[in-house]
Amino acid sequence: MARQVYIIGLVQKDMDSIARVYNDAAEKDARWGRMHGIQGDVSQKSEATRLAEEISKREKHITVLFNNAGIQTKSFVKPQVATADAFLKAYFDPITPEHFTDAVNVNAVGPYWLTFSFLPLLEKWKSSELAQKFVPQVVMTSSMNGWTKDPATSGSSFPYMYSKSAIGHATASLAHELLPLGIRVNGIAPGLFPTRMSNPNQQVDEYGQTAPLPAGSYALEIPTVPTGGTSRDLGSLALMLIANWFINGETVLIDGGTLLKHPSSY
Repeated sequence: MARQVYIIGLVQKDMDSIARVYNDAAEKDARWGRMHGIQGDVSQKSEATRLAEEISKREKHITVLFNNAGIQTKSFVKPQVATADAFLKAYFDPITPEHFTDAVNVNAVGPYWLTFSFLPLLEKWKSSELAQKFVPQVVMTSSMNGWTKDPATSGSSFPYMYSKSAIGHATASLAHELLPLGIRVNGIAPGLFPTRMSNPNQQVDEYGQTAPLPAGSYALEIPTVPTGGTSRDLGSLALMLIANWFINGETVLIDGGTLLKHPSSY
């Protein structure tokens, strides 16, 4: 039986474009599933409800909810002199309340709305014929920046760091709260990966990925990660979390050793 993957994003044509690439490849082998794009704003509670209702019209249940959406908002330019006035101009004056609310709503609050909206579909998975292989699960995308003490590793964005700290804690809290339902919650905390967020000036390819990160990126200082991670690294970790029943409430760091070099509290 072919498996179905639903991806959600702000622009329908972008979702359709990515889905078409993978579906065309899947046509060559009947064992592979299909991908479907649905337009939606995951930061909104009403949208979470609508999206869950839309997918429930198409599927009896789901195995995994992957809360992967994320944005980065206003970065600061580090002050050149150590004075209060310079710090105000760098860290305070250019930052608006919207920079914080936008980052927190997408990166941390949105996963809360979606997790609970999709609980009925996750719960129904337990009555499926494959429930003995895979326990229903929510996977959160956190970040190493939820623990780092060095803002340079987050693109110098405090709103981003705050939001990722929040989702890291929420992962364990939600896992605790959902124990009675038998639905696990785990997280992935990536380091620097080649994406539109980390490399905004680079066009994405047909798979939605950017080129390797440019020389000068902080991760390149670490010999074992010359170009940062790849989508395959992240994908294999997500599959491991899905397949391993004995991991619950954990956030797995996947940063190539970056936080071994930069100060952190992970």
